[in-house]
Amino acid sequence: MNIDREVDARGLNCPLPILKAKKALAEMSSGQILKVIATDAGSMRDFQAFAKQTGNELIHQETAGSEYISVLRRR
Repeated sequence: MNIDREVDARGLNCPLPILKAKKALAEMSSGQILKVIATDAGSMRDFQAFAKQTGNELIHQETAGSEYISVLRRR
């Protein structure tokens, strides 16, 4: 998977990972891929809701140790 931009949201609690992702997506072109790395367990659920609300596509989520990774495609 070709990641166009990555946001490091480690150590940030809700809603900061979403806000950082929203800002990054606003600066990206349609179709580009954003990877967000967070340590807030709630971020997995938050990114699912965020994708539904904004129309951006949530294409992948995974847990890697204490990190929660969400990958979105900009609409």
